[in-house]
Amino acid sequence: MANQWELNLLRAKYAHGRGRTLATKKTEKIRVKRKRRVRGKIFGTEIRPRLSVFRSAKQIYVQAIADDVGKTLAEASTLSKELKGALGGLKKIDAAREVGKLVSKRLRSIGIEHIVLDRGRYLYHGRVRALAEAARESGLKF
Repeated sequence: MANQWELNLLRAKYAHGRGRTLATKKTEKIRVKRKRRVRGKIFGTEIRPRLSVFRSAKQIYVQAIADDVGKTLAEASTLSKELKGALGGLKKIDAAREVGKLVSKRLRSIGIEHIVLDRGRYLYHGRVRALAEAARESGLKF
């Protein structure tokens, strides 16, 4: 069994910056690299905006951005007034589906049917995929 001095030495060795371990630091580097690669290939216009997704541990946010004019056309999140009360008791993936439906409804109300999905630094999996598929089922094309 390691003594307290050795445990403290190991903690100091693996605590970089904000208490992150080497594994999380490596994951963060991979995510930044992926974000640059994905974002470099995507550009949104007013006719076909970029649907940018951000997810935190508990919430998911999405906004439709027209990069040519630098304007956000629509947004939705799990904290939106329309959804906040209705999401109680739902799993995070189900909440992401509801956010996808809401952003789709908002975009179609302003006459936009075609979008470009910007998954950012996240893999197309889980909540990001659920949001995208719900938006697609609700009438958006991408």
